[in-house]
Amino acid sequence: MSELPVLETVGLGKRFGRRWAVKDLNLLVRKGEVFGFLGPNGAGKSTTIRMALSLITPTSGEVKLFGMPLRRHRREVLARVGGLVERPDFYLYLSARRNLEILAALRGNSQRREIDEVLEIVGLLSRAEEKVKTFSHGMKQRLGIGQALLGFPDLVILDEPTSGLDPQGIKEVRDLMKRLASERSMTVFLSSHLLHEIEQTATSMAIISAGTLVVQGNVQGLLSQGESMVRVNAVPPDTAQNVLAGCRAVSGLRRNGDILEFSVAREKIAEVNRALVLAGVEVQALIPKRTLEEYFLSLTEGASEVETNARFRTPRVPWVSRLVRRKDLR
Repeated sequence: MSELPVLETVGLGKRFGRRWAVKDLNLLVRKGEVFGFLGPNGAGKSTTIRMALSLITPTSGEVKLFGMPLRRHRREVLARVGGLVERPDFYLYLSARRNLEILAALRGNSQRREIDEVLEIVGLLSRAEEKVKTFSHGMKQRLGIGQALLGFPDLVILDEPTSGLDPQGIKEVRDLMKRLASERSMTVFLSSHLLHEIEQTATSMAIISAGTLVVQGNVQGLLSQGESMVRVNAVPPDTAQNVLAGCRAVSGLRRNGDILEFSVAREKIAEVNRALVLAGVEVQALIPKRTLEEYFLSLTEGASEVETNARFRTPRVPWVSRLVRRKDLR
């Protein structure tokens, strides 16, 4: 018997007035995955995450966590979930450690050893006693990720976790996501607009546009479908350019010095290579690659979403506090 999904949405929808921010959304996230959640601004990503964390109520459909309906098993399943929604908020006049102690206590777990481990994971152990108001934006973002890791939950949901980080910080977060999945068997649900980071980090992904699902599946499997961008280093380059210009399968041919680039269906790559060789061209390198950015734009270009979440923001306090304060968790 296959293991139950960690996160599943079934016909999930959220309507604000007459507009559906999310409609009939079916996601499936399995244990141990780093799941990339992508979409243009206003596509419904943050609204979906808020519904998954029970911060807002769906208009239709349901969320299941660990195989159980969130609506009926809210306290039980959310105890196994950590989350960071948009930018983190803290008590600025308190230290990083004290902020995590308060949040850990709200979750029912305030062991100093665990808080030290979380601070070390996000690279803030040496600054643990400093007030958060002295932290840079990137440091606050890392502390927000640490907040989501309290209790080392089975599922971590992160909304734009690399916002405000420099390239080194982004790499550290990327490596952290991979370690959480491989070393701690956590499932990471990662929403981001940094497509290159998702491509390097995620094992599976979903793309939504205008609140509806466009595609979902294994990252490398999806990128292998359809046309690929191919880079060719061939001698002589003039002859290679003429041969490629005459191939019906080739489109978007361009040249940069001795390097030729073009788009071609993946199943036609061998045919194009054969045409070059038969024309006496020495093919020194032929590298097919389809980036996530190219794939994403091919599916979403032309979409005209309007950001609506700003009118429906929840209060700027730590999300764990919001969950604990509700009556059904008392």
